[in-house]
Amino acid sequence: MNRHRLVVLTILLLLGFSFAIAQLRPRGGMMHFREQSGMRGNVGLTVIDGEAFYLVNLMPELVFGKLGIGLDINLRFNREGKLRIEDFDETYDYFRMLRYVRWGMKHDPVYARLGVLDYSRLGHGFIMYYYRNNASYDGRKLGAEFDVDFGTFGFESVYSDFGGGGILGLRGYARPLQYTDLAAVPILGGFEVGATYATDMHPDADKTKGDPNATIITAGDGGTMTVMGIDIGFPLLSLNALRTTLYADYANIVDYDDGVAVGIDLDIAGGSAIGLGMKYERRWLGDQFIPSYFDPLYERERFRSIAGTRFVSKTEALRLSTATEGYYGELYARFLGSIYLLGAYYSPVGVKNRGALHLELDMMDVIPEIILIGGYDKKNVGRVFVADEHSLLSAEVGYRPYRWLIISTLYEWTFAPEKVDGKIVGYKSQKRVEPRIGFVLTF
Repeated sequence: MNRHRLVVLTILLLLGFSFAIAQLRPRGGMMHFREQSGMRGNVGLTVIDGEAFYLVNLMPELVFGKLGIGLDINLRFNREGKLRIEDFDETYDYFRMLRYVRWGMKHDPVYARLGVLDYSRLGHGFIMYYYRNNASYDGRKLGAEFDVDFGTFGFESVYSDFGGGGILGLRGYARPLQYTDLAAVPILGGFEVGATYATDMHPDADKTKGDPNATIITAGDGGTMTVMGIDIGFPLLSLNALRTTLYADYANIVDYDDGVAVGIDLDIAGGSAIGLGMKYERRWLGDQFIPSYFDPLYERERFRSIAGTRFVSKTEALRLSTATEGYYGELYARFLGSIYLLGAYYSPVGVKNRGALHLELDMMDVIPEIILIGGYDKKNVGRVFVADEHSLLSAEVGYRPYRWLIISTLYEWTFAPEKVDGKIVGYKSQKRVEPRIGFVLTF
């Protein structure tokens, strides 16, 4: 461990507590939750890997106070009038029509969600950040999140897949000064101590090469992949409209190496009209350590078959990782209740084509009658706007001639599961294009 990481780890151990601020802004997919009930539906044409299907889509969302329910029902018919086999070839496919059932929002005193996990995170995100269990359209999973904040202590939790071995993540924290006379002191009373444990129980979580050619039959199996960490923070300001936190994280990938991050998180709230958030981190990483190991592309990168005989895996990428330093920056902006923008980028120092990019954009009513919604994740960034095997892309562009009618085209670049004897052994890139006519009702 180098000198910088040793200093930060020493600070962590000496202080023995941390602060993880309740953020003022919705990040990572949370911006798209409805605050009122509604129904959206579409009819159109879907092109998946060059094959055309007629589409009927219904997406009802019901909101009752803190309770929200969302469905995503897709019926795709081929030219012979038969349903697309991949949409309903397993019992689990029917459960995936439940997009989510939720109570509250992330960082509320009580937050629960069952269904698709769009962008899950634990703590500051040094172990799990923007993780998605739906990176593959045909391999969507049913997962859950459950967080409770009791004021003096609390926890965050996530489980990725009730249909099989998945990722279990837990973060517990306490605010020790709340038990002392310092509880009412501004800033000091908000200190928090936190520890995170995340493990992937999937059979392919720790696959490594058994020979130089990385053939599947000789692959080594190390069992589960586990990451543990602790974090501290210091609330520099904690006002209704302005909050900023200085924090540090330490994480260790069991049987591999560790890393440290030091950062600052800033939130500015300007009522319902304007919101602004920024995050900046400096990172020091060991030889075999990857920050935010469980990230948006993890489901695809965990294990991927090549021609059914060879493979690549995230564990192999981890083994080949070298010690490096890097920077992480994030910016969130909300304007007039109509524009939502989130951008994040990680850049390792002195290493080309190894950055990671995350973008979200939602512009529903900025330009009259024009709709623009998109999300983009890319790793090993070389050419930013070229989708490849390291990318996830979803974009919808449309026209709204009436409040209840939408004419749009959806484009998605995701991954389709490759199966052998009914078992998913890897993923291949999948393109999906949907020109469609839809309706939107709110009530």
